Amino acid sequence: MTVSAGFDERVRSSALAFLRAVQDRTGGPVRSEEVAGFEIDGQRIALMNPYRGIRKPRQLDAALSILTVFSSDPERRPYADETGPDGYLRYKWMGTDPNHSDNVALRLAMRSNLPLIWFQGIASGLYLPVVPVWLVDEEPANHQFVVALDEQQRDTWDKTEDERVNDLRRAYAERVVRERLHQPVFRQQVLAAYENQCALCRLRHRELLDAAHIRGDAKGGEPVVPNGIAMCKIHHAAFDSRLMAIRPSYEIEVRADVLTEEDGPTLKHALQGLHRQRIDIPRRRAMRPSPVLLEERYEEFLRAG
Repeated sequence: MTVSAGFDERVRSSALAFLRAVQDRTGGPVRSEEVAGFEIDGQRIALMNPYRGIRKPRQLDAALSILTVFSSDPERRPYADETGPDGYLRYKWMGTDPNHSDNVALRLAMRSNLPLIWFQGIASGLYLPVVPVWLVDEEPANHQFVVALDEQQRDTWDKTEDERVNDLRRAYAERVVRERLHQPVFRQQVLAAYENQCALCRLRHRELLDAAHIRGDAKGGEPVVPNGIAMCKIHHAAFDSRLMAIRPSYEIEVRADVLTEEDGPTLKHALQGLHRQRIDIPRRRAMRPSPVLLEERYEEFLRAG
């Protein structure tokens, strides 16, 4: 089947609008059943395939979406999607056969410069859409495609020996990957692990919740759930300002001078009242804060006085 460019464009633009509407209702993450009801011209087109990873609807010639499954241990994912030495992300083929129908569908999307939806797993059955993305190259020897996360990445991709150009492009790519993928996916994974509530005060308004790093980005902290704790914005700021710390035993310790300070009800209940309390932790052991990282952060808290 050969699909007209006009129909393909309408499907993709309408699918993105539908997806944004779903995300407005959910606050960001989606489930496969929530994106299975997209319709155009009386035809229903599911936007993801949670069992195959690559979605090529029968109504289209090229792939519409790709998916990375969630794993509490990223090293155990079935497909090792990763960042290349140039800062661009890679997405693995389906298997190793270049002529597999899914790989052909991705190749056609690449050659036609078509936008794709990338569903990133943040919990079992829960995904964060990263849209739009483009495939800009293929690396058959490694069974993978090169992914651009924005138009500038897409338009500046090429193979060059100019070291200065490569350094500039790599720096930009790393920033885009951090801002458009790692940070939002990390936040959603941490919030999902903590059931969308602050680990310290149990506030449940998602718009007021952050994923606080235990070891920060600047110190090489990885965007993985054991390096994060769900906190409301007040407690995140207090944690980062070292007004309080969390011991490896998950006990909260408020700084001595803050405990003796006299102010208003916010200080009394939001900080002082938490001293020696334990944070709520995820049920799954693999999702809990790393005691090693908490010990490291607690030592920094003590040194800061």
